[in-house]
Amino acid sequence: MTLSVRMDPLLEKELELAARRQGVTKSQFVVDAVERALGRKNAYQVLLQAKAQVAQEPRAEKWAKAFAAEHDQPYETEASRAALIAKLRAKHGLGTD
Repeated sequence: MTLSVRMDPLLEKELELAARRQGVTKSQFVVDAVERALGRKNAYQVLLQAKAQVAQEPRAEKWAKAFAAEHDQPYETEASRAALIAKLRAKHGLGTD
């Protein structure tokens, strides 16, 4: 079924950006929103589906470790910063100060 909806251009732009962030079309975004509003789509079930999809991703374990509250070693900000600056200087042919 086709449905036409009139909306403010700013709202349409927000719709477009939100759909793009989720990787769906504007139509699918609207259908999902209507299903949720009518109670046909359970937010908890959607969460479980998303978690299951992420768990199937080959890099999921690496991501989980990276975002975990506890790490094996503390992150050394200054050492990482110095290494990044050194790489950028070498890449762009800049000497040290």
